[in-house]
Amino acid sequence: MTEKLNNLAIYFGKIATLFAKVVWWIFWGKKRFKALISEMMILGVESLPIVSLVALFTGIILAFQTAYQLQKISSEIYIASIVALSLTRELGPVLTSLIIAGRSGSSISAEVSSMKVTEQLDALRSLATDPVDYLAVPKFLALIITLPLLVLYADLIGIIGGYIVGTTKLNISWGLYFRMSMEALAFKDIFSGLIKAFIFGGIIGLVSCFEGFSAGAGATGVGRAVIKSVVKSFILIITADCVLTALFYVLLP
Repeated sequence: MTEKLNNLAIYFGKIATLFAKVVWWIFWGKKRFKALISEMMILGVESLPIVSLVALFTGIILAFQTAYQLQKISSEIYIASIVALSLTRELGPVLTSLIIAGRSGSSISAEVSSMKVTEQLDALRSLATDPVDYLAVPKFLALIITLPLLVLYADLIGIIGGYIVGTTKLNISWGLYFRMSMEALAFKDIFSGLIKAFIFGGIIGLVSCFEGFSAGAGATGVGRAVIKSVVKSFILIITADCVLTALFYVLLP
């Protein structure tokens, strides 16, 4: 048990060290906006189709499951409020982050670990280029910028999914549905979701890059790095969500 705790502490220490290096290079390194925009396109914009699909179906499923209970007390009108609050506070940030961790995080780990296996990282160092600055910084920045935007987009698509159910199956007028959705939402609901997305984006970027830099030799090392990246990102996202939810419950009642 003690050994596991020591290994956990060492792992978080290494992640913290990587984070410190990333922050240092963000402020003191060369600004490469073309690389940042390219990473934002690859990691963020190209994720829109799968984010749209998951968010739409999440809104539809949530509306159906909520209606199942609310119809018993003739309170179907509150479906709009429940769907909007559930998506903006919890489901939007968490589900979108898990999608990005599985899609973009695995891509980052595969890319970085492949470069390590083929000694491209050593080639960068021989050219006086720090791999953290060249690889980790643009990917980290791309994730913390695009993930909150993707969450906002997912929230909207999920609300539309609930709207489809509310107007077609429950006979709620479109005007009433959106009015109930907007009245239920407060700035703190959207703000808390965006803060979560920002932190989750940082987690995905750091863990994915770290596992790539720490990959073992050969194709097996690349595969294991990708698996570790996705699994650890999932665990840390859920853990961070639990902590942040409890914190926001106290600070933003």
